[in-house]
Formats: sequence, C-alpha cells, structure tokens
Amino acid sequence: MMNPTFFDPISLESWLQEDTSPSLRADLEEYLLSYASVFRLESQYNHFNTMIQGLLSSLERKSIEPIALHLQGEKSVRSLQQFLARSPLDEAGLLDCYQRQLSKQINSPGGMLSVDDSGFVKKGNHSIGVKRQYCGRLGKKENCQVGVFLAYASEKGYGLVEHELYIPEEWFQPSHEALRKKCYLPETTQFRTKNEIALSMMNRILETNLFDIQWIGCDAAYGNDHTLLDSLKLPEGVWYFAATNSQERIYLEYPQTTYPKTKRGFPQKHPEYSVKPIEVCRVAENDAIPWEEITLAEGSKGPITAERKLLRCYASRSGKHRRHIGPSEEIWLYIRRFANGETKYFVSNAPSDMPLEELDRAATLRWPIEQCFEECKSNLGMDHYETKLYHGWKRHMQFVMIAHLFTLKVRETLKKNAFH
Repeated sequence: MMNPTFFDPISLESWLQEDTSPSLRADLEEYLLSYASVFRLESQYNHFNTMIQGLLSSLERKSIEPIALHLQGEKSVRSLQQFLARSPLDEAGLLDCYQRQLSKQINSPGGMLSVDDSGFVKKGNHSIGVKRQYCGRLGKKENCQVGVFLAYASEKGYGLVEHELYIPEEWFQPSHEALRKKCYLPETTQFRTKNEIALSMMNRILETNLFDIQWIGCDAAYGNDHTLLDSLKLPEGVWYFAATNSQERIYLEYPQTTYPKTKRGFPQKHPEYSVKPIEVCRVAENDAIPWEEITLAEGSKGPITAERKLLRCYASRSGKHRRHIGPSEEIWLYIRRFANGETKYFVSNAPSDMPLEELDRAATLRWPIEQCFEECKSNLGMDHYETKLYHGWKRHMQFVMIAHLFTLKVRETLKKNAFH
C-alpha cells in the first residue's frame, strides 16, 4: 500500500530566511540551476529564480508585487510582471525539463496518471477564460477560471505533471474578440471541452514514456465520458480505473442479440437484447452481493478502511443513436462505501485475472492529485496570481509546479535524515 505523505509547512516555512540551513539553500540553488539552460537571457533566469523563491517563502501573499518587493525591491515589480506575462519564454522546454526531473524523483512501477480540474475564483470579467461556472473547491457555481491538470502518483511520491486552462466556448464568440486579444490568447487556440483537453494531455504523456504508468485515473466528470475512455491510447499493460456516477449502466451478463423482423419482413435496424442494462447503484443496493471490509492504506491516524463490492460485468455503450444502448467490453465494477455512508463507483478495463489487491491499490492512487491542489494552494500561492493574461496563468502554474517538486525533494531529504 502507498502511505500518504503530507506537506509539512512547519519544517519548511523559514527556509528562505536568514537563518535557513546553508545546505537547504545550496540544494535550492542547485535545483534552480538545473533549469538554467531553458532561459536565453540571464535576466530571465534571475526572474525565474525570484519567482520560485517567492513561492517557497513565508509571504502571506505570493503574487508578483509582494514577491518582487520582498526579494528584489520596488524597481523590480514591473520587470517581474513583464517576465510572467509577456517576455518570450520557451514554455515547452521548461515543461519538458520539469517533467524529466519529476520523473526522476517519483517514477516507479505501478504508478497512476490521473486527471482533475481545479477552480480559481476571480473578480471581474477580464481575466482569460473567466466565467460563472462550477468551482469544485467551493462545490457551487462561481465567477472563476478552471484549469485541467494531470498528476502522477507512485509509491515514491506524487506531483503535478501538466496543466492547461479551460477557455469557455463563449470566449470564442465575436463578442469576446477584444478580450481575447487583450489577454494575448494565441489566435490558433480553438474551443475544447475540459474532457477534450484531458484526453489530449493524457495521450501525450503516455507517448513520452517518461512515467511508468499502470493506471489512468479520473473522477466521474471524466470517467462517465465513454468517448474519453474509449479514445485513450493505452499501451499494453495500462488500464483505466475511472470513477463514474450512480446512473452508469452495466450488464451483469452478456445478452443474446436478435434482429426481429419488421411487419414488412425485413430485420430491424437496431438489435434487441435478451437482458437490459442496470444502473450501478442497484448493485450497491443488492444484498445478494455482499460488502467486504478492506484496508486501503495506513494513514497517520491508523488504517484507512472501507467497504467494497467488486465484480466482473459488461460495459454499456450508445450507438449512433443514443437511445440504443448495447453491451461492450468486459470490465470490473468497483463500489466503495465509506464510514459516513457515502458510496463511490468505479469501472476498470483491467483483465479478469488482475489481483483484487491491485484493484484496491488503484482505488487509493487518485487521491494524490487532490493533495497536490491542497499543498499548492495552501502553501505555494497557486491561487494568488493576479495576471489576466493567458501566458501569465500558464507560467504561474508551471512555476508553482516547479516549487512543489522542490518540496518533494526536501521531504525526501528530511525523511532520510530522520533515519540517520
């Protein structure tokens, strides 16, 4: 089982103060130098260095102005703003450098690549992609921006892998043309749903082979999208373990298919099946299928237990006409019930001989992306940015991810020192 490791702000809060351990400061300098080749100008690298130090500092507010004033002085505010939002920067090269270092830090067999989105509440209507839309952090609609993120988790740790800003469809209407230009949204950008963004990012990471991925994980907003699941370019030995909603329909047995003749004597266009699909919530309610109590992981306060139902069944898929539902591939249905009565549903295309303990492990591997959001927002200023521009949002998120990776390195060092 993978043991959760939590960000410890107490041990890290003063690392950039004057009394910071020289070895820790040296580690940070060495870490930042590993990105130096990405920057064409020394001034760009210096601004990058300032940004990462600011995000790792104990500042209460980690937006451009407080960071600049704290580390460089008043004259640097404008130049740091320019660097974040408009300065020419090899963003692809920076992301690649980061992903390779993240892989080196936490890559391990049996890992999970997961996707989720996170909302950033904003005032006004002029920040790129802002709209009154669902904000998962608040659990309701709010004026916000929404980012789609990938994370990787293994027994060696977890971290965010990639990110993209969701731009609502209305932003591509003529009414928003002036705003798009003002926010420097690239003209080639086209509308994509959050699920289309997620699919593109996941397939791209799968192709890189940077991470040892056994599982693809997602919450129900993505997991009940059959098009997304069926469009994943999964290499051999990689399967999805996807949350879905209680209305997901499955076949408990594979039905017989017939094409009854019409009154004119021709076979029907659409087949009829000997059994109908049922909603997964009915399996949870079926007392003939017992609940089993299992231990999912060892937490800081003791074992994390849950009840689960696990069975083989058949997925259902819509044809060209959505009213006509038919059977698809054989899958696992994994139902988990918590102590408070909450029930969650998962489907997986893992093979029938997959050990049940491995499915239980997969059920624990998606939580780290939520942990990444919590750590980055609570400690690293992920939601403190004030830029309205597209590249400003992208770069701020990348810098937060780079800072977060350093905290993973520090935690590993602190653990090693604790055992010596």
